[in-house]
Amino acid sequence: MQRLLTQIGEIAEEIPVVEAHTKCEAVDELFKRNPKLEGLAIACEDGSAALMMRIQFYQQIGTRYGYTLFMNRPVGVMSNSRPLLVDEAELITDVSIQAMNRPEQELYDLVLVSGGGRLRGAVTVRKLLLSVADVRTQMATFMNPLTGLPGNRIIEDRLNQTLGLEKFSVLYIDLDQFKSYNDGYGFKQGDLLLQATANLLSGIFNQSDTFFGHIGGDDYIAILHHHDYEEACSRAIFEFERLKRDFYRSEDLTRGAVAGENRYGSRGLIPLVSLSIAVVTNRSRHYETIDEVVEESARIKKRCKAVQGSIVFADGQTAACMGL
Repeated sequence: MQRLLTQIGEIAEEIPVVEAHTKCEAVDELFKRNPKLEGLAIACEDGSAALMMRIQFYQQIGTRYGYTLFMNRPVGVMSNSRPLLVDEAELITDVSIQAMNRPEQELYDLVLVSGGGRLRGAVTVRKLLLSVADVRTQMATFMNPLTGLPGNRIIEDRLNQTLGLEKFSVLYIDLDQFKSYNDGYGFKQGDLLLQATANLLSGIFNQSDTFFGHIGGDDYIAILHHHDYEEACSRAIFEFERLKRDFYRSEDLTRGAVAGENRYGSRGLIPLVSLSIAVVTNRSRHYETIDEVVEESARIKKRCKAVQGSIVFADGQTAACMGL
């Protein structure tokens, strides 16, 4: 199955680069030898990048005195000194918004892409818009049907990208005792609880530097590009403990349990549903593969399950605990 391309660097193509002092007659020859070339990058003396589009070039030299005026001058004086320049890690959908917000005369200019301190290439507006349409089509296919959040295929892609980050925190979030809730209150009410939980967690974790997805059932995941997860996790637990009160009958809330069947098949009083967050970071350990992250999360989740009530375990250490 084809991998979902989401970063602008993945669709960037090489683009010719000339020095700002290059004469326009040399640029004219370059465009003539490459009739499909839409534009080229200009390397400025201060280390910045400018852009010379074919259409703008010939519009300027095509005026009455333009050929005589410009052909012996450096191309830098004609170029766009402030083109749209984005990092290769930026999302295709985000770049498309930036591109469409440019002045009207620049709407169809190339988007320059940088990475690692140098120019990586460029993307045409046509390719950008086609890629956006493809991303949206694929993402619609890969969204969880219950919550509309990114599902397993997108989650897998994001996890693979995570390994390249200098800092990351992967939060595996699930609802303990959810099966018993479903048994006692019905699947429809259970789905409503999952949707409400998804909306709550999405509002907390779906930020500019965070990815939030729905693995399936009562399992969610958040990927942070840093190690500052404590405040968000504490807020998630606090807000969830308030939210779940709306999904229980008063008598169940009073006794703090519901009558049902536990995981061993025997009936009795089952604790109210709670939120467990298992946090894996690269703060003190390097991870080579996503499988290693998943294995570590499974180990931490076992510790979460051993504690009644909503809880956060981070890298094996208890970060927060709150019960109703």
